[in-house]
Amino acid sequence: MSSAAAPRSTRELDRSRIVRRGLAILGHAIAVQPRSFAVAVGGAALYGGATVGSAVVFGEVTDRVILPAFRDGEMAAGTLVLAAAAIMSVALAKCVGIVGRRVGASYMQYKLQVAYRRKVTEQYQRLPLSWHRTQSTGALLSNANADVEAAFWPLAPLPFSAGVVLMLFITAGLLIATDWLLALVGFLVFPAIGIINVFYNRAVAQPATSAQQYRADVSEVAHESFDGALVVKTLGREAAETERFRARSEQLRDELIQFGRVRAIFDPLMEALPNIGVLAVLLIGTARISSGSLTAGDLVQVAFLFTLLAFPVRAIGWVLSDLPRSVAGWERIQRVLRAGEGFRYGRTADTGGTGAAAVAVREVSYRYDDADEPILRGLSFSTTPGRVIAVVGATGSGKSTIASLLVRLADPTEGRVELDGHDLRSLAHGVLPRSAAMVFQHSFLFDDTIRSNITLGEDGAPGEDGAPGEDGARFDDVAVRAAARLAQADGFIEALPSGYDTVIGERGTSLSGGQRQRIALARALVRRPRLLILDDATSSVDTEVEAAILEGLKGAALPSTIVVVAYRQATIALADEIVFVEAGRVRACGTHAALLATEPAYAHLVTAYERDAAELAGARRAAVETGPGR
Repeated sequence: MSSAAAPRSTRELDRSRIVRRGLAILGHAIAVQPRSFAVAVGGAALYGGATVGSAVVFGEVTDRVILPAFRDGEMAAGTLVLAAAAIMSVALAKCVGIVGRRVGASYMQYKLQVAYRRKVTEQYQRLPLSWHRTQSTGALLSNANADVEAAFWPLAPLPFSAGVVLMLFITAGLLIATDWLLALVGFLVFPAIGIINVFYNRAVAQPATSAQQYRADVSEVAHESFDGALVVKTLGREAAETERFRARSEQLRDELIQFGRVRAIFDPLMEALPNIGVLAVLLIGTARISSGSLTAGDLVQVAFLFTLLAFPVRAIGWVLSDLPRSVAGWERIQRVLRAGEGFRYGRTADTGGTGAAAVAVREVSYRYDDADEPILRGLSFSTTPGRVIAVVGATGSGKSTIASLLVRLADPTEGRVELDGHDLRSLAHGVLPRSAAMVFQHSFLFDDTIRSNITLGEDGAPGEDGAPGEDGARFDDVAVRAAARLAQADGFIEALPSGYDTVIGERGTSLSGGQRQRIALARALVRRPRLLILDDATSSVDTEVEAAILEGLKGAALPSTIVVVAYRQATIALADEIVFVEAGRVRACGTHAALLATEPAYAHLVTAYERDAAELAGARRAAVETGPGR
């Protein structure tokens, strides 16, 4: 289990750098989605203009409709209709502006989120397993979800803040045109709001960015606990895992509470200042009305404008306050997108081989990124097409690494792996998976039907010559059942309540380990690979079933060369040829009988299980013979 690290990079972000980086992210987003941004800004500008226009309308209605009605004691129907029409017009313009702004901003934000989720997940698929081994699953999930959302979160208020800048200038112009003394009050309130906003952004930067890191930490711990539920329960570690999750959750809680405290201090101030300005305007305005310098309608207009004065600044503040979180999310995404190159592919679209594949490993060395010494050293061997090859060696000798190299889950540090004489690195994307399949010791099954787990969604009627049909289908029911029979899985599948349509639960938890392995084997066999690699793929199957599987594979009309990573002598004996690996090198090649006779190390290794079993049986017999009463 990995322990989540406390936030580091997010706390080190310089405030000025946050603003620069945040504005650069926003600029990138606008460049990618200019039309959506234009629609959103246009809607926000219309809303801002209509909002200020409503102040003018209310002022005119006060002077031309309401006050004359009080003075004269009557009101003309036409005047009332015109006043209502003016109010309804600005209200309608505001509605249109709101719809345009929200639709444009939402489309822009979600479009970019979709694009970057795809970029991140595609990068995950390109990056080698050596990179994935250094990452926690929780962090990977956070990068593809929470970090992408955070990176583009400011896009929701961005068009609004850009559009209401127009509202700010119009408001300032109307204040000056209406009364310079009242405008002076506004120009004192406006900088005060701006200064408070600056302090707010500084205070909120640290808890906002730290919370983003803690979200990833919580996700990581939760995923580890759920994924390791069997280990946690069987070893009685529920309390420890609960404590670990509680600690990370409380760290996230503390940062979010700190964020809330900052908002609790600044939000009332931001709300109060415009209202204080309105009170000042009313006090000064009544005196100006008494002196005849101002009309009641002008005072209503100015007071209404003051209630709007904080709005543009607040909208800009929403963007600025979200920038730290956006920068933190963006940089976490970029660490993934810049995490080295994935596999490079060549242009060879077809190996030219037919039937079983010819495989050759030539002077291959391989070292894991975090290892001091290579696991493979100048390893070489080749296979005869159509034969069963067993790779045998002690634990840590490099057997599974060889299997991974054969299907290009990794590239050799030195040397080359060939399929039909072609270096795997020269093959175009998708060529190798059409020719080779690998079954692992730990089989992964999806929460779906057995049929879907075998076909991986490519079930249905195939096209001509087994090619995918119009709907992408490759495997019909006949092919699925044939693969299951070959994997010795058809019997137990038919005994299930719904047969091949039985839903087996997440990771196939409703099945035994051996049943899961056989379904995984059927998944590989239904594709009729020219190269089939079994990496301890029958380790959970009893020896009789395993022997039936291997004998069936040898006798089936499969166009396959089979490479088996094995440790059981019964399995090894079924192979046509043995590649004996020791300390990352090929120690010897030959038949099982020949190596038993000529290689003491090989004989000692493959007979160890039977030898230990015999010794244990002898010890038990001796204990019985010398026990009490003897």
